[in-house]
Amino acid sequence: MSPTPARFRSTFANVVDQPDDLRELRHFHKVLADVNRLRILRLLADGPATVTELIEGVGLSQPLVSWHLSKLRDVGVVAARRNGREVIHTIVPEAFAAFAAQEARVLGIGRPANPIGSTDATDTEALH
Repeated sequence: MSPTPARFRSTFANVVDQPDDLRELRHFHKVLADVNRLRILRLLADGPATVTELIEGVGLSQPLVSWHLSKLRDVGVVAARRNGREVIHTIVPEAFAAFAAQEARVLGIGRPANPIGSTDATDTEALH
């Protein structure tokens, strides 16, 4: 059985060298694309919490909550500090603003418009 043309294109697109800055954007979005991680962030937005408190809030097992927290720490939106036997997790609000600025820079949002796609009246007159 040979691969379909769509499968071939998809596989080929994944093999093509992808810029690191775009990979970082994708990784951040993939981490935040999980509903359980968003639920954890919503709880942490109310204040610091232990894993036990987060387990009670989201209704997931301890290993699963810890795994989700590790993903959130990887992208820098959650920080952890040890307090005796407990680990207190906090949301890092400035991480979201920093990511938004990085995303705007990488995607070119906010820089002067490209004249090729312009619909300015002077451009329209030049075409006629």
